[in-house]
Amino acid sequence: MTYQLIEFSIDAGIATIALNRPDRRNAMSDDMRAEFVDALQAVTSDNAIRALVLTGRGSAFCAGGDISGMKRRLEAPQGEVAFNGWSRQQGVHRVQSMLLNLPKPTIAAVNGAAAGLGADTALACDFLIGSEHAKFTWSYIKRGLIPDGGGSYFLPRRVGLPRAKELIFTGRMVEAEEALALGILDRKVAPRELLSAAKAWAAELAQGSPTALALSKKILNQSFERSAHEIFDLGSQAQAICYTSAEHREAVLAFLAKSSSKE
Repeated sequence: MTYQLIEFSIDAGIATIALNRPDRRNAMSDDMRAEFVDALQAVTSDNAIRALVLTGRGSAFCAGGDISGMKRRLEAPQGEVAFNGWSRQQGVHRVQSMLLNLPKPTIAAVNGAAAGLGADTALACDFLIGSEHAKFTWSYIKRGLIPDGGGSYFLPRRVGLPRAKELIFTGRMVEAEEALALGILDRKVAPRELLSAAKAWAAELAQGSPTALALSKKILNQSFERSAHEIFDLGSQAQAICYTSAEHREAVLAFLAKSSSKE
């Protein structure tokens, strides 16, 4: 696919996806979503890619859903509104699920405003790093909507249930310092350092076994919903896979050789 609404690059095993509609504050259109899905599929399937950094071009990270989509929804025949909305939601949830379940570390490098769906998309990543220009708002309530990009799932896990309710019920803006204090942001850096810091962090996270990383992430993503017994079972199954991996074999042989040389 030829990308026009995103930029997709790979450097030293770290993929970067940059939302690239700066004139629309990187609002997510259907065409941008299609390019985003294609890039996420490429990241997932390419074993040479070890981690992903997601950011935005221009002054915003992502302003949320594209206004043209909202207009089309209002203009649709009454009998088609619900099904059209349901169909669109499937596309939204596909992207969010791909980000959440990507079997590699993901970092949102939040360069500016992340509003509505943009805030949810940032939270779908494993980690968030932002500059002083980063700010968040779950502004759905101001449009008579609920968070449809996973905010009702992601935000309580970041900030706790009462705080998540307050942010979603009010739709107020959260500036970078407060976002860091609340745990929405994991790290804060100078604007000029944002991408380099995100890529360096991604490289650090991706040093371990790709097999163990992917399986650990899958289990951790389920740990709040499942019982300890279920997590133990998932861990047993995952560990059996790890035992057969080339990374495990090479690491153990290297450890044994080092131990033997000390005897």
